Amino acid sequence: MRNEKREQGRREHAPRDRAAREARICAAALEVVAAHGLRGLTHRAVDECAGLPAGSTSYYFRTRIALLMALVDHVAAADLGEPPPTPARLSPDALSRLIAERLYELLTDGRTRLLARYELSLEAVRRPELRERLEASGAIFRNLLAELLRSAGSPDPERHARQLVAWCDGMLYDTLAGAGTRHPATRADLAAGVRDLLRAVLPQAGAGN
Repeated sequence: MRNEKREQGRREHAPRDRAAREARICAAALEVVAAHGLRGLTHRAVDECAGLPAGSTSYYFRTRIALLMALVDHVAAADLGEPPPTPARLSPDALSRLIAERLYELLTDGRTRLLARYELSLEAVRRPELRERLEASGAIFRNLLAELLRSAGSPDPERHARQLVAWCDGMLYDTLAGAGTRHPATRADLAAGVRDLLRAVLPQAGAGN
């Protein structure tokens, strides 16, 4: 009877333990990619970074593409965080602050994730299956931004979301790896840039609301 209860306990905790171990592996893979690029991403390197016994990463992610797919999901989930509530009406100034804060978080606390995302994006050019996974995760952010823009009064939220995402991606890259690395964008810089864009697409933003 005691053995049966012990075995049942193992089965109940197994999914939770597996999820925790996979999250630990993905976090370590993130560090490896940010530090050494995708060339440095090996199962052994992840094991060492995570402080796990040799063979642990290959047990959970048998192939390199499986590890890359899991890493894409890990980065997307961490970047998304807790989605902000979408009020019935959102002022342009409030929206610009919200977006600027998320961008600033990516450039500071999320720097490692951002570096890994750029590496994964380049790899996806040559791997259709990885591109599909990245596009699916990216659609979540575009849809969320479109909803925020709609609540702020955008007459064409999907198109404006794409334009805003393109500007955000350009600003992030310029600050992290481009010519703007010597003068990183501040919260104020980011908020001002977003406000400039919103003034061009939101009627009430141009009126100074």
